[in-house]
Amino acid sequence: MKITVEEFRAWKGRRITLLGMSGVGKTHLSAMLRRHDWFHYSGDYRIGTRYLDEHILDLIKAQAMQVPFLRDLLRRDWIFIRNNIKVAELGPVLSFVGKLGNPERGGLGLKEFKRRQALYRQAEIDAMLDVPGFIDKARDIYGYNHFVNDVGGSLCELDEPRVIELLARHTLILYIQVPEQDEIKLIQRAQADPKPLYYRPEFLHSAIKDYLAERNLEYVAEVDPDDFTRWVFPRLFNSRVPRYEAIARPHGYTVTSTEIALVRDEQDFLHLLEQAIARKVLQSDG
Repeated sequence: MKITVEEFRAWKGRRITLLGMSGVGKTHLSAMLRRHDWFHYSGDYRIGTRYLDEHILDLIKAQAMQVPFLRDLLRRDWIFIRNNIKVAELGPVLSFVGKLGNPERGGLGLKEFKRRQALYRQAEIDAMLDVPGFIDKARDIYGYNHFVNDVGGSLCELDEPRVIELLARHTLILYIQVPEQDEIKLIQRAQADPKPLYYRPEFLHSAIKDYLAERNLEYVAEVDPDDFTRWVFPRLFNSRVPRYEAIARPHGYTVTSTEIALVRDEQDFLHLLEQAIARKVLQSDG
């Protein structure tokens, strides 16, 4: 969506998509905006509660069926299992995606890992295609004037042009760029607490090949899941940056994570958006 500062100020029902790496402040910012009459649409929450819900439950039930006591209760329909996914707590989704590596260390074999990666990719696509419908729901059912789309860090990895075109048509895309001086901090935080991630198939194939060679390993089953996740994150970060920029250049506006960290309330956020729009106009004129 292209817009001028004057048009943005006059925009009655603002619709913003926040784009960027996990850890740049998208969810924190969205939670703040929710207190100011903004509907917070979490892509990962929609993925977990709608598109991966049954897959997650099947995985949990399969584990429960290995416990004789629980197996008997489930088979008799005396208990039921459900997810308790929250916007700020996406544990079931992360557990489903899992980490690649030695099963004895909590990892997943390559075939199963790829299967779950493919399911997650399709779920993220479907969740983003739901955005226009939720814009209407937010206004017509829940009475929210404004809408913020809090997307996962892997949106740039989907290689699905219709998703970007749809988001650009219905929302203003705001890319939260990580300045060079903050990159190390973000990477260090991610490595200190390695979480399951989505990888493009081509990226994953190349990363596995290089990791095995560097660690002098022959099989994925020998991989330490946390070590691989820590090792791959800087590489993943650097591969995603040009992908984010390729979306933001034609379709969106850019701010930095440093600027986002200074946002205290809705007015700060709106002022920052005006600055981002004005900067892009100046760049275009230049």
